[in-house]
Amino acid sequence: MKDFDHLMSVWQGQPKKEHLPVEEVLKQVKKGIRSITSRLYWAIVAMVATIIGAFILMFFMAFKSPATTIGILIILITMAMYLYMIVRHYHILNKHDLTQNPTDYLNSLKHYQKDRSRVIGWFYYAYILMLSAGLGLYFIEVLEYAPLYFKLLTYGFTLIWFLFTTFYIKPRMLKNEEEKLNLMIDRLERLQQQFD
Repeated sequence: MKDFDHLMSVWQGQPKKEHLPVEEVLKQVKKGIRSITSRLYWAIVAMVATIIGAFILMFFMAFKSPATTIGILIILITMAMYLYMIVRHYHILNKHDLTQNPTDYLNSLKHYQKDRSRVIGWFYYAYILMLSAGLGLYFIEVLEYAPLYFKLLTYGFTLIWFLFTTFYIKPRMLKNEEEKLNLMIDRLERLQQQFD
């Protein structure tokens, strides 16, 4: 009998699962998604403007060296690939309405998170390598008559910028977004468990 009383006291001593307020969770998730999609939207706008600028530069400037044109073409292809990726991620996040079917929405968020972490891992390094190659070819002609110190300064600054974005900005940005997505997914899963 003592064992039964002890078991009952342990059972009753368990912390009760906190029920999440549905409206508050939905509001927080919508706000988080709006933040991510807004950032993606402005990245799309900026990338389209940059691609147009690079396209104009490539076709309306008279370059002597084919290396310069190839460099700009590599940059254009790289930016187009990146644009495709962010447009695809934007559509994944905007595809479902949270209030219509929360299960589909939760699955699309998980799909987005998995796809983004998988693609960003390898794509970012390919993106940086292709951009570096394109800029290197572009700078050959552009810096042809520049003094040696200016060439070294330009190449050095470009290298430092790529290293800074690769090893400082990218990990922090991805970690921040990953934490936001994990929090939203966790809240939606807990909300879903409340109704199961």
